[in-house]
Amino acid sequence: MPLVLRALSTRALALQPLAVRALSTCALTVQPPDLRALAIGALSPPACAACDAPVPARADLCTACAATVRRDTPTPPRCPDHPPLIAHALFQGAVARVIRRFKYTSRPDLARPLGRMLLQAARDACVHADLVLPVPLHPGRLAERGYNQAALLAAEIASPLRIPLLARGLARLRPTPHQARLARLDRFSNVSDAFRARWPARIQGRAVLLVDDVATTGATLAACASALHRAGATAVTALVIARAHEEATLDLPIPPGPNDLRSSLNRIP
Repeated sequence: MPLVLRALSTRALALQPLAVRALSTCALTVQPPDLRALAIGALSPPACAACDAPVPARADLCTACAATVRRDTPTPPRCPDHPPLIAHALFQGAVARVIRRFKYTSRPDLARPLGRMLLQAARDACVHADLVLPVPLHPGRLAERGYNQAALLAAEIASPLRIPLLARGLARLRPTPHQARLARLDRFSNVSDAFRARWPARIQGRAVLLVDDVATTGATLAACASALHRAGATAVTALVIARAHEEATLDLPIPPGPNDLRSSLNRIP
């Protein structure tokens, strides 16, 4: 193996547990995350997560992109069956671009900067919970993408918050059309009864922090919360990076950046 590729592979393997923790399913062998993507994120000079401009060490966004971030204002649940929602920001500007790159251009390494945003939101809200659970993907979609973005985010925040992570606590029972492509009422019927708790005994009597990347109508989060309550959860709070308006186009194509390994035109919903 050429020296450069050997160095990339060695460093990528060191980072692989971040993604592997979020991947396993019961009856399906899942394609592992692209090690090239993890290596690029590890060995590239510090760059803005949204536009790839050079940034100082430990900075996630350049000055121009950071100026586009609009922090979210907590609001009460819109419906009685919706869990309380904590979001770091509105789905716009640099935050929207980083999320799209994370999901649609094979960039699992972006879980790190997005995880820091999520952690800031959780700490600002003084979150208290007994378990951290990610919103699951259907096994077929997980196999195609190679990673569950919500599970990677949950893995990033569980340890700093000192809350146990139950990475596979929820199962998605059936494939569902992408929520971003449906009308509001269709989104609720699309995910109705689509989730169940794998191990109710580990959830019963516990407060759960439910993690996802974006919330729009809240239909997916509400369906997951319902499954958790049926399993005996005493409380469910949803934590997301961004809250989007219902009119937002979450899967809008973006020009791939120099570190993006998969064209956004061939993205997986």
